[in-house]
Amino acid sequence: MMRQKKFYAWGYADEGLSDEEIGAWESGIARHYGLSGFDVTPPPAPEDIVLRAPRLEVPATLQPIVRSDHLTRLEHSYGKAGFDACRMFMRLVPTPPDAVAFPENEEDIVRILAWCDTIGATAIPYGGGSSVVKGIEPSEAFEKVVTISMRRMERVVEVDPVSEAARIQGGVYGPSIEDQLRDTPLTLRHYMQAYQCSTLGGWIATRSGGHFATLYTHIDDFVESLRVVTPTGSLETRRLPGSGAGPSPDRMFIGSEGILGIITEAWVRLRKKPTFRASASVRFPDFLAGAEAVRAITQAGLYPANCRLLEAREALPDVPWQNEEAVLVLAFESADHPLEAWMDRALEICRDHGGVADTGSSGDTPAHRSGAAGAWRDRFIRAPYYTEHAVARGLLATTFETAITWDRFRDFHALVMKIAAATIKDVSGREGTVTCRMTHVYPDGPCLYFTLGGILDKRIMLDQFMTILSTCTAATVEHGGTTTHHHAVGRFHRPFYDRQRPELFARALRAAKRELDPKGLMNPGVLIDP
Repeated sequence: MMRQKKFYAWGYADEGLSDEEIGAWESGIARHYGLSGFDVTPPPAPEDIVLRAPRLEVPATLQPIVRSDHLTRLEHSYGKAGFDACRMFMRLVPTPPDAVAFPENEEDIVRILAWCDTIGATAIPYGGGSSVVKGIEPSEAFEKVVTISMRRMERVVEVDPVSEAARIQGGVYGPSIEDQLRDTPLTLRHYMQAYQCSTLGGWIATRSGGHFATLYTHIDDFVESLRVVTPTGSLETRRLPGSGAGPSPDRMFIGSEGILGIITEAWVRLRKKPTFRASASVRFPDFLAGAEAVRAITQAGLYPANCRLLEAREALPDVPWQNEEAVLVLAFESADHPLEAWMDRALEICRDHGGVADTGSSGDTPAHRSGAAGAWRDRFIRAPYYTEHAVARGLLATTFETAITWDRFRDFHALVMKIAAATIKDVSGREGTVTCRMTHVYPDGPCLYFTLGGILDKRIMLDQFMTILSTCTAATVEHGGTTTHHHAVGRFHRPFYDRQRPELFARALRAAKRELDPKGLMNPGVLIDP
């Protein structure tokens, strides 16, 4: 029996924040905005939401693997963004899938796609449902929709300990990968905030960003080969450590977001589980000073596993909003050698830029679980669970991310911060909050991750939410950044992606789609129109 997830918000139905966590968070929000309390909308029950009747009949041969019950369709209607929770709390689900298929092997997928072809249904591949960009939700333009959930294809099929790689099915959730590798010395070690409820196939299809803040930042760096089922046939790329033989077929499917086919398996590179760790947190007088240290660290070729620069008011509890300090969470890890030399050099660079390390925070210690680093880690892991509580109280609580080169960073950061703050005030009628952190860093530039907060009008909350988020996201592209660094394009980013990518490339991608999916069944409207 698979554990039931919440249909209206992040996480599983049997988990959530404690009353103490909610109380402390609510009190802090009320103090910051000068509020006496909140009108709290209760979360929806499944029966509170009326869904249109399924517009298709499931043939008897597929009924063992296809479901069309109310809760299953409801769970697969939206992703897990703030605007998704907002619509759920409004009891607004006008475009649910008509049925949800749960294939157990590639032959099942072939049969499901053939059925979709016969009845003219759109097929939407579904991993863990953690999309925050409208990547898996049906459009009102789709006449029939079959969502294809991969959650029953969840095995680590084969491990190659010599080459340090594994063949893994696409529907496996993050924690299950590590559970199945537990008896080996190896780990995939691709963690992200959505790790608990996201899948390997989803990571590959959306080019997810993971645990490593430098060097191995995206799932691209882990993929060795792929198996993909498309409407016109199946393919398997050759397993190689590298190749110069023309454009990479793997790269065509990495980031394809389900428009070309369904990723059923991948050989992925593993690494030995780390046994040496060195962690530190370093305080800087302001974010820009910290950014200069981060740039120097990345360009020194030290390649820390974690190198995240955070505004102190975002990262630490009880920091006044007027505090301009920044905190760098720094960590190195290895399965082969001690790391003091790398950490010592990184801390030396930090000192050169005005950074002060937390006392006793370097060396082979669990500092990542204590001090500033530990406080940030705990807040980061629990953050998605607060979304439903923010929506229930009419609060703006959302994020957007981008990337920019170092030479343009200062002006870009200042401009986007200004636009975000002004947009919140213009739309909501009152001051909000904007913070920024660097989640991934490269020798040529950082990924900037912005967090927005504010008070919205519940009567028009969804419109306000979307206006704010769309305006801020548009600004990242307009001023030279990317519309998304690691959250995929989906239907939300599509207008901004259209401005970012060359039109000639879009034509080439459409041509590839015509060859692999000639009837345009697979997730139309994401990345391109068929």
